[in-house]
Amino acid sequence: MKYRMYVDECGNPDLESSENPLHRFLSLTGVIIDLDYVKNCLYGELESLKSKYFGSHPDDPIILHRKEIVNAKYPFEALRDKKVRKQFDAELLDFLKTWEYTVVTVCLDKQVHKKTYKVWRYEPYHYCLALLLERYAIFLDQHHVQGDVLAESRGGKEDRKLKDSFTRLWENGTEYMPPERFQKVLTSKKLKVKPKANNISGLQVADIIAHPSRTEILLENDKRDNQLAPFAKKVVSILDRKYYKYNGKVFGKKFI
Repeated sequence: MKYRMYVDECGNPDLESSENPLHRFLSLTGVIIDLDYVKNCLYGELESLKSKYFGSHPDDPIILHRKEIVNAKYPFEALRDKKVRKQFDAELLDFLKTWEYTVVTVCLDKQVHKKTYKVWRYEPYHYCLALLLERYAIFLDQHHVQGDVLAESRGGKEDRKLKDSFTRLWENGTEYMPPERFQKVLTSKKLKVKPKANNISGLQVADIIAHPSRTEILLENDKRDNQLAPFAKKVVSILDRKYYKYNGKVFGKKFI
């Protein structure tokens, strides 16, 4: 049995943008799924949903993007019909509820991070990735399995930085986790990076839930005034049962 953690980010890792309220927070959401389950269940059910509502075809697959779905933009124009939107939302929520996956979200306040560590500081993405991998390693160890990590591509130079950051963590560990523990459960020291255009179902699920998860964490820590939208609120109620729990405590949400 092999697992994969699909990683999606909200925000950007640029510390210089940390004073801007719209860019102050960076979050990484990891969706942990058994790869056999992806192959035998998740992929087929997700493709069926996209085909039913948007005419997705294997030769020209529709890729789910949360922002375009929310705004009913191409290729999701069918959602402008209120009846279709209601039916699609209900089916998607039902899948999110019944699919077997585990969620970990790490959210960083870059403004505080920048002011606290004036002389030396972690690069924001590296810092969030370290905490995400610590929790993933504990999950894998707890279930006596191994796994790897797949992140959405962000472009040539950014992808290289992501891969280098992952390899450093695999080789050197973190302040709280020695490298041997990562190397025991992670099957590769290389981060897999692929664009959503490759029609990777795990990345599409991560895209759908990453923003609601981040918003919930910001609300819980009094860092946001606007409340969750109705659909996002329903996603969050599902995530409460999907967040990784360890020793009886929620270990799948971390605000830094």
